[in-house]
Amino acid sequence: MTSSPSGLPTTMLAARYPTSGPDAGTIRLETVPCPEPGVGEVLVAVVVSGVNPTDWKSRSGGAIAGGADIPWVIPNQDGAGVIVAVGDGVPADRVGERVWMWEAQWQRASGTAAEYIALPSTHAVPLPDHAGFDLGAGLGIPAMTAHHCLFADGRLGSGDQVLVQGGAGAVGHAAIELAVHAGARVAATVSGPEKAALAKAAGAELVVDYRTEDVAATVRAWAPDGVARIIEVDLARNIEDDAKVIADGGVIVVYARTFDAVTPPPALMASNASIAFMLIYKIPQTAKFAALEGVVAALAEGALTELPSTRFTLADAGSAHDAVEGSVVGKVLIDVAPPTEVPDSQD
Repeated sequence: MTSSPSGLPTTMLAARYPTSGPDAGTIRLETVPCPEPGVGEVLVAVVVSGVNPTDWKSRSGGAIAGGADIPWVIPNQDGAGVIVAVGDGVPADRVGERVWMWEAQWQRASGTAAEYIALPSTHAVPLPDHAGFDLGAGLGIPAMTAHHCLFADGRLGSGDQVLVQGGAGAVGHAAIELAVHAGARVAATVSGPEKAALAKAAGAELVVDYRTEDVAATVRAWAPDGVARIIEVDLARNIEDDAKVIADGGVIVVYARTFDAVTPPPALMASNASIAFMLIYKIPQTAKFAALEGVVAALAEGALTELPSTRFTLADAGSAHDAVEGSVVGKVLIDVAPPTEVPDSQD
């Protein structure tokens, strides 16, 4: 690896894949030019890269995390690291700042699965001293999705009861913690004891194993008047239960796609319930920054914690994506560089 006069490298290691041809979507570790921060951008030395479902789905053409006419992609939207250089228009005192990143690869060629990334300064958010890089690398897409699902219409308040379907996943985990932080009472569904422990640790008051318990009866006994909001990961599988437990005027917010047909039960009409769909990449910029502001506030107050992690090296980024596709419990992280090996920042 060679260095520039500023002391920063001119090349770096990156996990990347071609978007066309016989090897499309196949991740390989290669040496590529190190980016330079442009106007309004920062250069981050990546310590940890977080992997989300949309990262592997993008490789298979199943999601819209990239842009048109991008021949090579360095994947992963989330990560954490240290700012080592800034572009014009960015205060020089940001150099040396520990940050977490969000939507790093949205409609861009380069995400966080590399030793360095240049991205808009607003997408590199200061990481509080009490928060580690692992927590930072797991925020972005999951926590901002959860915040938007909970608070986009401003109706969730203290004492409201919320059902989080899939409470041990990254979005579900963040939704539990953010709702509890807002004073809400939370029930969560899971698929086994290990996941039940994670949901309970996040603050869920009621945890229901949907494989062995009657979700609708158990939740309705806990919330006799119904739940004000349901954060939904699988609408096709859960809509019958959702209809039985939603309160009058309640909202079901769906953040994950289903490939099965969905027939809304008549009970949803009788309860004047609403079903809302959201994809974090496509919500308005104002909504994104509102979610970001909420996550930053919760993080500053210590309300967010990391899930247990399954870890991979940058050379095994493809295996990290496979682990997420295989629904491994907890968060999948890629160790890019130990913090002690992050190079000195530019003067």
